[in-house]
Amino acid sequence: MSIIGTAVILSSCSKPQSATTGWTYNDTKNGGFEVREYEGQITGPGLVLIEGGTFTMGANYDDPQYEGHNQARRATVKTFYLDETEVANVDYLEYLYWVNRVFGTDYPEVYEKALPDTLVWRDELAYNEPMVELYLRHPAYHYYPVVGVSWIQASDYCAWRTDRVNEMLLVQKGILDPDPDQLNENNFNTEAYFAGQYEGLVNKNLQDLNPNGTGERRVRMEDGVALPKYRLPTEAEWEFAALGMIGNTVYERVMDRRIYPWNSHVLRTDDKNFYGSFMGNHKRGKGDFAGVAGDLNDGAIGPAMVGSFWPNDYGLFNMAGNVSEWVLDVYRPLSSEDVADLNPYRGNVYQRKVRDSEGLIAEKDEFGRLQKEDVPTEDLVSRRNYRKANNINHRDGDFQSTINRDDWIRQGEDSGSSTMYDFSFTSMINDQARVHKGGSWRDNSYWMMPSTRRFLDENLSTDFIGFRCAMDRVGSDDGY
Repeated sequence: MSIIGTAVILSSCSKPQSATTGWTYNDTKNGGFEVREYEGQITGPGLVLIEGGTFTMGANYDDPQYEGHNQARRATVKTFYLDETEVANVDYLEYLYWVNRVFGTDYPEVYEKALPDTLVWRDELAYNEPMVELYLRHPAYHYYPVVGVSWIQASDYCAWRTDRVNEMLLVQKGILDPDPDQLNENNFNTEAYFAGQYEGLVNKNLQDLNPNGTGERRVRMEDGVALPKYRLPTEAEWEFAALGMIGNTVYERVMDRRIYPWNSHVLRTDDKNFYGSFMGNHKRGKGDFAGVAGDLNDGAIGPAMVGSFWPNDYGLFNMAGNVSEWVLDVYRPLSSEDVADLNPYRGNVYQRKVRDSEGLIAEKDEFGRLQKEDVPTEDLVSRRNYRKANNINHRDGDFQSTINRDDWIRQGEDSGSSTMYDFSFTSMINDQARVHKGGSWRDNSYWMMPSTRRFLDENLSTDFIGFRCAMDRVGSDDGY
């Protein structure tokens, strides 16, 4: 209550002042220290606010495969944002067009790297050539989920989307003018802009209150204009959002625990207008992908349009069925035992911006991005909360978790996780195995439960895995 009262007092003054020093903010006579009013985070394009909280993550139904890799446990996730629908072909085509326009002439490999693998549709004993040729680019499929995209490509799309949205916000604020002639390294990148390594077509910069300044300045992160990064959701975030338990919660009591993104253990709706229709796009049985002609139950022999079927209680579509979705985590069988209970996630690789010999941020690379490097081990000697940059195999693949420690010593620590997870010999798991969640049009109903989990190498793609983006929520977690 005192914090709110202080905020009211400060905002009632002609110029707000420090509660600890008494000096006024935003005053050139006092040196020009600026404190911007912040009305709260705006919702980025395509996103839905997911109010966080505690939930039971993991298996809540039978485990017919006896894998035991999603044991139930209590976890909490902070409030975040998630795309309302899966990223559609038209969204990815916009990305491809931009990449080709900016890099296609001098760096065609950047465009080639971004292209989805349309050959994922091929099957030696099926006729799928129309999907190979048409699914990505034909306007009939514009609003169908993009597939054939690897985890790496999905992550690259998220980074690109971050910059395009923040550039748009600066244009809307009148800071920059649109610049359709961006080329190669001269393209808007949020971090490069904040570091003073991208100028753009300036319309009107902000007033600089520093009496020793030039009178104007570019936008800084402290101004709250730019949004946080778009990224893939963590496995915990995705599962929490998919369940949508907010619809069954009354005064902190969960009235009906769910195994799907809807109530009940059945797959059909009780909506009077669509009674008996399936709630998600999935494979009903051997050779049955949609039902009988004249009454196709889910209306989709293959992927359906994004936004099809019923949303869950967060307003998210297709969190069960249609396409499986990449999440941020590296796969481990016993993630339920290893990760934290607040914002659980496996995959942290801590990096920092590369600096030159004078300690300044190094020049951006040929693609307009700031250079990054893993935090050196010698800089972490005095740290207590982490001791190495790459924590993917922490407590599951590292020295402390290895049974055959003599083998580890003989091979040396550079062997990484290979002693415990000897990829292609004793295991199909390595540090590049990424989790994907949710059932797809190719899957039976078991995979439509948000608790189920599978993995695939981050460089591979299929005709049934797509993705959606997430974003951190800054400030309050209660959505206000």
